[in-house]
Amino acid sequence: MDYYTKLSEYKKAGVNEYWIVDPIKRIVMVYNLRDEEPPVIHPFTDKINPLLYENLEIDFSELNM
Repeated sequence: MDYYTKLSEYKKAGVNEYWIVDPIKRIVMVYNLRDEEPPVIHPFTDKINPLLYENLEIDFSELNM
């Protein structure tokens, strides 16, 4: 429930992108609030590029979790 409450509040505040990192399930849910797209669910084996920094790439496979 907390995810959806924050999602709504962040969207109202003008946040462009919202990430939820779930270390138990080893996934990252990325919500593109700017374009109002459905969330993309990435496994920890993916490399993810944030909307705000187009040259930044986060490689979750390098995390020791």
